[in-house]
Amino acid sequence: MSLDYQGKVVLLTGAASGIGRGLARAFAEQGATLELLDRNAEALAVVAAELAGLTRVSAAVVELGDSVAIADFAARRGNTRLDVLINNAGVEYVTPLSDIGSAADAQWQALLDNNVASMLRLTRALQHQLKAGSSVINQASIWGLKGVPGFSAYVASKHAVIGLTRALAWELGPRHIRVNAVCPGWIGTEAAMRSLRVMARTSGRSEAEELALILAAQAVPELLTPADLAGTFLFLGSPLAAPLTGQALSVSHGEVMH
Repeated sequence: MSLDYQGKVVLLTGAASGIGRGLARAFAEQGATLELLDRNAEALAVVAAELAGLTRVSAAVVELGDSVAIADFAARRGNTRLDVLINNAGVEYVTPLSDIGSAADAQWQALLDNNVASMLRLTRALQHQLKAGSSVINQASIWGLKGVPGFSAYVASKHAVIGLTRALAWELGPRHIRVNAVCPGWIGTEAAMRSLRVMARTSGRSEAEELALILAAQAVPELLTPADLAGTFLFLGSPLAAPLTGQALSVSHGEVMH
């Protein structure tokens, strides 16, 4: 299915790598005008240059942990049209229960701030630029739908993203703005492969053995790619998804069915 995003403005965070980079290309190929945000200026410039031949692209380095920086960015946008806001930026790392002390506490809080509070800050700052019919899509994870040992902060953050999504769906619903979450399964990104290596070391299995177990838990035993997620995001951002809000869609080759 081809979804026409001509004339639509899509703002995407975490656009410089991984899933964000794949989503940026998918929306560009459908004609969307892109606003790309990331804190990695060099990588962001590369992505923006790659997509400039496909559509109109602007890029901004914004620290999503800084409320003042977000407010400044929102002020620079003014009343510019915004049709789809994709809160994709996030981090993933191990936080075992055995880690104690102030450093472990700080790491826990930093992950929650990066993965959850940043979404709230940006959505709050841009809420009045979202018009009736707009769509907010939050990046969650299947780990927001289940428990995983050793990754308590990440798992908690993704559960929180789903809760935030449902709350914002109620708050923005009266203005006919939809808010949904996407919960990807195992994707062959650098971040996911780092987690796989940690899980392998913890279990004493090889990385190949760990991957085999992961794929065996899926109805379709294949790793996802960022391109595999594109259709779900394109659909949620389009009028075809008008009845959907407050939903957390599992895109996981059947690892999580609900």
